[in-house]
Amino acid sequence: MSRTYVSSSGIGFCGLLTILFIALKLLDKISWSWWWVLSPIWIPILIVLIIILIVIIAIAIGILFKR
Repeated sequence: MSRTYVSSSGIGFCGLLTILFIALKLLDKISWSWWWVLSPIWIPILIVLIIILIVIIAIAIGILFKR
């Protein structure tokens, strides 16, 4: 019996939202700054970095109070 693995990688919600915001900006439907138009790209990255920072701080506090 053979196994079949299906891997689907699409553009995702953030990618679609970015494309939508860019289209709306280029069509002058929204007057947002480009920072906000491109925010679906950088906001998830920022959230991950904040979570990593919290974990590092928690580990550091755990090490300090073990002594």
